[in-house]
Amino acid sequence: MVLDYLISMCGFVGGWLLVAGPVWQAFVELREQELDREAIEAAKTASEVAPRFSPWWWLLPPVAYVMEFRRGRANRRAFSEALPPEARKQTVDFLNKANGWVVVALGAYLFAIKETYELIELIHFPIWVFWVAIVVLPILALVNAALRIVASKGMLDPVAAAAKTTTTKEEAR
Repeated sequence: MVLDYLISMCGFVGGWLLVAGPVWQAFVELREQELDREAIEAAKTASEVAPRFSPWWWLLPPVAYVMEFRRGRANRRAFSEALPPEARKQTVDFLNKANGWVVVALGAYLFAIKETYELIELIHFPIWVFWVAIVVLPILALVNAALRIVASKGMLDPVAAAAKTTTTKEEAR
């Protein structure tokens, strides 16, 4: 009986660690990814945006969906053509890496949902605890990743971090 609780708790903790790990790794890798932000901004202004269609088309949702899909595809194509080749390669690499981490984190999230449900059922907690947990715990994983990035940045540049802390304390007074 105790072993059932222990195993279920291990699955729960492991599931949520599998969510937090890819989220953190994605933060780290995507921050390191080289992107020519100036070229991206220039391409956004240089590319022609396909005009919006009338909202009346939403009275026929399948037609409106197809029109919106085609409009989005045309906008992406125009943006891509406006990017210089090197910036296009950087953007595609960034998006591929981001999409890969989203798939990993989503798979882990689904596993963590299952493990959370099994633990809640085993302990006989009310079902609302399950719903709260599957909403709050991913948010905590994102906050954890952001705080770790900020802490890493502070360790790499302690002078700037100390100056920022001093400025923040002076503003609080």
